[in-house]
Amino acid sequence: MTGIDIDKILELAPSPAYVVDLGRLRHNLAILDEVQKRSGARILMALKAFAMWSVFPIIRETLQGVCASSPWEARLGREEFGREVHSFSAAFKESDVAELLSISNHLVFNSFNQFERFRPLWEKEKGSVSVGLRVNPGYSEGHTAMYDPCAPASRLGIPRGEFDGRSLEGVEGLHFHTLCEQLFEPLERTAQAFEEKFGEFLPHMKWLNLGGGHHITREGYDIDGLVKLVKYFREKYQVEVYLEPGEAIAIGTGILVGEVLDVVHNELFIAILDVSATCHMPDILEMPYRPGIKDGFDPGEKAHTYRLGGPSCLAGDVIGDWSFDQPLKAGDRLAFLDMAHYTMVKTTTFNGIQHPAICTFEPQTGQLKVVRSFGYEDFKARLS
Repeated sequence: MTGIDIDKILELAPSPAYVVDLGRLRHNLAILDEVQKRSGARILMALKAFAMWSVFPIIRETLQGVCASSPWEARLGREEFGREVHSFSAAFKESDVAELLSISNHLVFNSFNQFERFRPLWEKEKGSVSVGLRVNPGYSEGHTAMYDPCAPASRLGIPRGEFDGRSLEGVEGLHFHTLCEQLFEPLERTAQAFEEKFGEFLPHMKWLNLGGGHHITREGYDIDGLVKLVKYFREKYQVEVYLEPGEAIAIGTGILVGEVLDVVHNELFIAILDVSATCHMPDILEMPYRPGIKDGFDPGEKAHTYRLGGPSCLAGDVIGDWSFDQPLKAGDRLAFLDMAHYTMVKTTTFNGIQHPAICTFEPQTGQLKVVRSFGYEDFKARLS
């Protein structure tokens, strides 16, 4: 996470706290803006990955809108982002569709069953809401089955065989989403597989949505290749092309500040923190993966090795093992890196554990702002 003054953030931030560096956020947006200007793509922000609405005023200066997975996300996008809202879910209730039609620009169905079942509703909104279908190209380069939309027997997207004999009357766009934290090359190969199976339908469409999972702002991403691919579909099929990354907006922008509460010993030294894998970083357990820590190294690489764990009663609330130059003690601060995406949107208050504050850091002024802090009433309000 180059360019972020982590030492300054550790000095100023409460603990626990998510802190988003606004300079790094603007850096990512500049890259995405370049893609839009060069390719003509319209880029949306996936709220499922990052929904810190206090920074929407910065993001909406560049991006065209948001993509939502539920009426609540769509409403947040409509009220706080104020640009386009594109909505999709694996399945909708009738009440969901009625609400989404009033706040969405695009509504994408995951099956012909739902597309036809709700036709009487969406046909009334023709001209104000564009309806599309999510397709499954049947091609996958996903590295983790849980996050692979094209894994065998996936419930996401309509397979090509389902299109045979079906009417596409009213369908104005196609959407596919197959990637997860990937660079350009998997998209290029997926797009080829998609075109081979579904290209015949594109001349009748107004738009094509290439989904999310694109690490466009990550070092090494082939921006030129992406620009070329978007231009290819726009020019060949005369469609508007959308991208809806989530992580690419927030990648490298945020840290999670945590504090050592105690150090115990049971076969090895274990530091218990005020941050929790299960409550605050659930992808560590679900993915699973090992996050970076400032001045933290692989076990045994430095003189002092610790297992880091959370304060919850879950025995498996373990963040991982790291080594440090100096021994850890109560009160020491740690900075977990790249903690803006898929953290705040997935947190829980399991065990009534303190929810991290949500903060911003402005590198131009050195100011850290606590945007939101959480107390007992927030915990209580989620229960009954």
